Amino acid sequence: RMILLIVSLLGGALSQVVEDGMVLIVPKYKLALGRTIENAHTKSTWDKIKIAPFLISQTPITNEEFHEFVADQSFVSEAEKFKWSFVFQMFVPDKIKATITDSIKGAEWWMPVEGAYWAYPAGPGSSVEKKQNHPAVHISYNDAVEYCSHIGGRLPTEPEWEYAARGGHRDQIYPWGNDFKKNRMNIWEGNFPTENKGKDGFIGVSPVNSFKPQNDFGLYDMVGNVWEWTSSVFGKDPHTRQPQYALRGGSYIDSKSGKFNHKADVTTRMGNTADAGSDNIGFRCVRDVSEEEISRLNSRDEL
Repeated sequence: RMILLIVSLLGGALSQVVEDGMVLIVPKYKLALGRTIENAHTKSTWDKIKIAPFLISQTPITNEEFHEFVADQSFVSEAEKFKWSFVFQMFVPDKIKATITDSIKGAEWWMPVEGAYWAYPAGPGSSVEKKQNHPAVHISYNDAVEYCSHIGGRLPTEPEWEYAARGGHRDQIYPWGNDFKKNRMNIWEGNFPTENKGKDGFIGVSPVNSFKPQNDFGLYDMVGNVWEWTSSVFGKDPHTRQPQYALRGGSYIDSKSGKFNHKADVTTRMGNTADAGSDNIGFRCVRDVSEEEISRLNSRDEL
């Protein structure tokens, strides 16, 4: 289907086009990756990266979208092949908890649950039937690459992701600016890992449009809710030496201050191996765009 929306931003300096659920980003400056007003002084110079225009998903890929892909391609995710995935302890039924003996030292709140994957995010007995507008989770890097390729796209690079998250503004901390604002993202509020007060309205993963767009590009959920895969290499796993890929944005278990887990802002990043998945890992896609396509999109005046 075709969805076209032209969004004029305050001041008239920028306009963004949304087509097939993707937003056109035409970078106006070179990105100093990871720099904010809080850390700008930590280097004498910051590498500045030139980014070509691209289209990016307005929201993380949803269960509805991923289900359409699975049905069309008879796709089997890696969590299904492994027959288990990590689920946050709060969402694991006591009956299942009683059968689990393995844990991750220092992160015991992640429980390996047999039968957990995108369609059954908390394992047997759970369902996404009433969560079609939630982000698809338990998605590995490899799963995400397959989905994006199927729709004619790819995963974003870290610079593309961060430029999009900043909404066209330099060095800011959050997608909307430099001041923390309540009810703009889904993060942990309370004593981790036993109590999430849910002041933002949610305890776990939330629908992708639960909060208004986080920035001037009209993008949702760039920070908070679920981590998002990028195509950029993060490093190597210290134990297996397998390559790790960068995830960005943080998730519902991350925090305002970074006192526990990660600080949820536009520079938040971590790495994981290509086959990894859990109930707080999702993704969105990008697509390369030509000058001719940019002209076509910008010339459209349909709503």
